[in-house]
Amino acid sequence: MTKTKTLSAILGAGILAAGVHAQTVKIAYPNWAEGIAMTNLMAAVLEEEMGYDVELTVADPGVIYSAVAAGDQDLFLDAWLPNTHEPYWDEYGDQLENLGTTFGNAITGLVVPTYMEVDSIEDLNSIASDLDNKIIGIGTGAGIYRNTNVAINEYDLELVQVSSSGPAMTAALGDAIENNEPIVITGWKPHWMFGRYDLKVLNDPLGVYPIDGCRKVARPGFQQDMPEVAELMLNFTMTEDQLLDLMIAIDDSNDDPRDVASDWMRRNQPAVDSWIPRS
Repeated sequence: MTKTKTLSAILGAGILAAGVHAQTVKIAYPNWAEGIAMTNLMAAVLEEEMGYDVELTVADPGVIYSAVAAGDQDLFLDAWLPNTHEPYWDEYGDQLENLGTTFGNAITGLVVPTYMEVDSIEDLNSIASDLDNKIIGIGTGAGIYRNTNVAINEYDLELVQVSSSGPAMTAALGDAIENNEPIVITGWKPHWMFGRYDLKVLNDPLGVYPIDGCRKVARPGFQQDMPEVAELMLNFTMTEDQLLDLMIAIDDSNDDPRDVASDWMRRNQPAVDSWIPRS
């Protein structure tokens, strides 16, 4: 059975330690739409198709990188590399195993509803007062938060970034769209909001926001210790349409994301079968 907890609580209890990784796979993930979707999908595959137990842990990305590098967690499936998470990779990359890319065209940037008459980050100062001089961001540990502070400086924006969370940011976006109000958020693809709302990523002529891949990384020795799971991760890729379909299904449902992911798995069995190692 999948167990979910917060990594900060575990660390505070002082019980994270490298140990036996026999039939339980420990996966850490951030509270981001694509991370929730991919992680719960892999939990469903591992448990229902391959017979493993899975322990899921929610944490900020910096904590996740540290825990995986230390061997306290097995996997992180939402590493935005090589650019957005570059500082984390610089610190921990030589201790991590690269298990390949799940989604290869991961985009970050400043995002607005299409009804707004701005097309470039350079245009934002012209509507700064309409925006209450705010960019609605997510957690301070996210790479997009750091890059947005760079963008504010590089473009000399008369705006400040307001830290929140992924769910709080999308809630603010939904409220603004419902009332046809201006808003600018720190957004990224893949994300279900692009399937639900008419949005545009503002042009970034200075190239502050990079294109990445959503990569899977593992603790030291993982491929040797759990070769079957490592092969599953190496095989695991998703198209934008597949990932969007899963993310929207999770967001639309009041059920646990693990249950929604399990239902998606059954509806997309040919894709799932292509990921599972066959002896």
